[in-house]
Amino acid sequence: MSSGDLINIQPHELKFPFELKKQSSCSLQLTNKTEQYVAFKVKTTNPKKYCVRPNTGIVQPGTTCDVTVTMQAQKEAPSDMQCKDKFLLQSVAAPHGATTKDITPEMFNKEAGKVVEEFKLRVVYIPANPPSPVPEGSEEGSSPRAPILENGNQNMGLSEATTRSVEEQKEKSSEALSIISKLNVEKSYALQQNQKLHQELELMRKEISKKHAGGFSFLFVVLIGLLGILVGYLINRGR
Repeated sequence: MSSGDLINIQPHELKFPFELKKQSSCSLQLTNKTEQYVAFKVKTTNPKKYCVRPNTGIVQPGTTCDVTVTMQAQKEAPSDMQCKDKFLLQSVAAPHGATTKDITPEMFNKEAGKVVEEFKLRVVYIPANPPSPVPEGSEEGSSPRAPILENGNQNMGLSEATTRSVEEQKEKSSEALSIISKLNVEKSYALQQNQKLHQELELMRKEISKKHAGGFSFLFVVLIGLLGILVGYLINRGR
């Protein structure tokens, strides 16, 4: 709080939440600490950048007046977020019953025997979305605390990662089922081919057996015939 003989000013700095391309405002409270009417006037080093409402006024004895300062939307941010703009608030005793219409520039001229109080106010930029504070490390031997989640972004990232993991597991399961199904089809086909081969081999064995059986009977008949001829020849010769 800044205090003079006429008024108190709260706060003593103009703090603006800074965000590109958006207006920002802050307020001052002027409290008349006397039993006189007090006139005030607000000046700035950059009048095109700021709008002050009201920029002049009367504060009655023991009352408070609110002054709103609006900063126009900015296209660029200072590299160090420092602002060199300044405000000057002047206050002077006014005639009893004075109103804003009675205020003139000459009232704030410094003259002998007149008290004109002046307060210089600096401008401070505050980031509109300040980063979350980083928790201090835990004591030795213990694990550090988990970081604070900001605006749910990390929660969203964790949820997306979990969703992707589930989808990947589903894809892998689907591929595994497809491979198993293909192997089952190939196994069934192999069994059918094996059975077919067994059937063909059995037929071949039967045919070979028949051929062997038929050949034996023919050979036996031939031998019997030869023996008969030979026996007949010997009998005829003996005669």
